[in-house]
Amino acid sequence: MALALVYPIIAAVIALVVLVTVLRSVRIVPQARARNVERFGRYRKTLEPGMNFIVPIVDRVKPLIDLREQVVSFMGQPVITEDNLVVQIDTVLFFQVTDPRAADYEIVNYIQGIEQLTATMLRSVIGSMDLEQTLTSRDKINTLLRGVLDDASGKWGIRVTRVEIKAIDPPKSVKDAMEKQMRADREKRAAILTAEGTRQAQILNAQGDKQSAILRAEGDKQASILRAEGQAQAISQVFQSIHRNDPDPKLLAYQYLQTLPQLAAGAGNTFWVIPSEVTTALKAVTSAFSGSAEDGTAGRGPGQANPADASAAASGPAAIDPSVGSGNALDAGGAAAAGQRAAAALAAGLAEGVPARPGAGSQGPAGNGHPDNGAAPGRGGATPAAPDPGADDSGGAGPG
Repeated sequence: MALALVYPIIAAVIALVVLVTVLRSVRIVPQARARNVERFGRYRKTLEPGMNFIVPIVDRVKPLIDLREQVVSFMGQPVITEDNLVVQIDTVLFFQVTDPRAADYEIVNYIQGIEQLTATMLRSVIGSMDLEQTLTSRDKINTLLRGVLDDASGKWGIRVTRVEIKAIDPPKSVKDAMEKQMRADREKRAAILTAEGTRQAQILNAQGDKQSAILRAEGDKQASILRAEGQAQAISQVFQSIHRNDPDPKLLAYQYLQTLPQLAAGAGNTFWVIPSEVTTALKAVTSAFSGSAEDGTAGRGPGQANPADASAAASGPAAIDPSVGSGNALDAGGAAAAGQRAAAALAAGLAEGVPARPGAGSQGPAGNGHPDNGAAPGRGGATPAAPDPGADDSGGAGPG
């Protein structure tokens, strides 16, 4: 009975030993991994990805080695620059194991070896640069580090693919100075840009003013030309109209007298000079309405106005001497009133159709001594006529 139980137990133990032996002889390696095998303490082979068979108890399999590209970050490496400033540099290293046997047997810890080699090369490279070059030459530093690390780690079965400087931290005082310098540089650029903008604006404003002035001048020129052409056409038409109608001296003299009040119509006219041609115009008008050159009473009925007296009223309170060529100076208000009264008297005479006789203001014959001439005998036009009760006190006399 006991023997019957012993045989199954022995068979089970043998089966278990065989199973364990088979399991230990089979090694499955994942993709992009590798394992080194030692037989009696000596390197025998490297297991490839997939199923591999070894001799149990005789062969010893070492830990997995990752063949993929790996990333290692090294924090806070203190480095002294050429200008004696201590900066903290953080680096990132990208590497890949290309020879599992060398990585396992040539160096104890290749990660630590790469870290120390990176710190050493950083001190060598940064020590030949100042802070400004260190901050602006990252690509150069990365290239130098990669070349040196790749050469040094080649015998370890490692290929350094890339080295990057993650951060460069200068001292706080240097940071403050750099910020001030950067702020001053930005303010300088801002001031330069503002000055350039102001300059451009002034140039554009000046060009605009120039173009505006040119256009205004051209407009004034065209306007002046058009006004001159209009005045020329108006003068030409008036001249042609006058010559077509063939006016006589009486009408011209009458029009001349009508323009006299306009000479004193200005707001600032306080002094007016009677031209010498007034006596000639008055003489022409009075001679047109007189029946005889020596008798001024011909053709005037009783109670009718004498146009000759209107000429005397036009001359004002001062007598006009025909011998004086430049005329007499009168007040502008009195001259205007006198001219208006003379024009009114002439218009009344023209309307009634009564001829007039020479008055005191005309350049009549001297010394005729006629009582109606309003002058003393022997001097024509020297003494004004008797004052008219209906006239104003400023001067100018009419028939009673």
